Amino acid sequence: MNAVYRLMDAVLPFAFLRFTFMKNALLAIVLMTPLLSLMGTMTVNQRMAFFSDALGHSALTGVGLGIVFGLKSDLAAMLLFGILWALLISRIKQSGAASADTVISVFASSGIALGVVILSRGGGFAKYSPLLIGDILAVMPSDIALLAAALAAVIIVWALIYNALLMTGINISLARSRGIRTRGVEYIFSALVAVCVMLAIRWVGVMLINALLILPAAAGRLLARSSRGHAIGSVLIGLAAGIVGLVASYYLDIASGAAIVLAAAGLYALCLAVRSLTRNGWIIRSRQRGQTPG
Repeated sequence: MNAVYRLMDAVLPFAFLRFTFMKNALLAIVLMTPLLSLMGTMTVNQRMAFFSDALGHSALTGVGLGIVFGLKSDLAAMLLFGILWALLISRIKQSGAASADTVISVFASSGIALGVVILSRGGGFAKYSPLLIGDILAVMPSDIALLAAALAAVIIVWALIYNALLMTGINISLARSRGIRTRGVEYIFSALVAVCVMLAIRWVGVMLINALLILPAAAGRLLARSSRGHAIGSVLIGLAAGIVGLVASYYLDIASGAAIVLAAAGLYALCLAVRSLTRNGWIIRSRQRGQTPG
């Protein structure tokens, strides 16, 4: 990591990067925001905007069950439970017993309630409260390596299932007629989202993870003209929000996770304004052409 730090000092000679913890935070953002933005694009397309919220809430339950069963790693407990929770949500959603938003809402509320019940035994919940808001400044070099590995793995799996997942989201009956195993594809996607959420939640927090996953994807969709453009735009917006939020949190002395989410919300508002102006301009030009004598 020392070589990476020296390179950052040479290429990015900014005052806020003179601290090692800020360098680690910036590296984590460069790896984490593309990870969440890619997952967010398909989450938005699948109309499952609150899916990550349900998974984020389940992180508390994962930590609690990890303690109950003697797991030493909170991350391992969150990953295991998060993946199982995601697969269960997908299974019940596919059964058609209730609408997707109803199923997700039930699991979100149940997940956080169960987690609080387990962790609050004996009045010990206070030490787990940082999970609610996260702390990007607490990232360690080992966390950065884990994020890099996760990003590489997600990109590989994403490339393998992207077309099948896109068709499943557009028309599930058509996808099945093309021989796509839609249930398997949805299970893989759900597990990927669970992994991304659980890896990022320690630094973003339960309260903010859904916003950071959805806002860049929603903003990118406003301006995109293709699925590829949507993915690229979402990643760029996520990166921009992460960097702007981190810098703002340093100079304004505010919570980094909240600053990043607010930056993403600001970029969403900007994209919405650009889309509105572009659309209105196109309508005006079309009317003018229609009024021009032939």
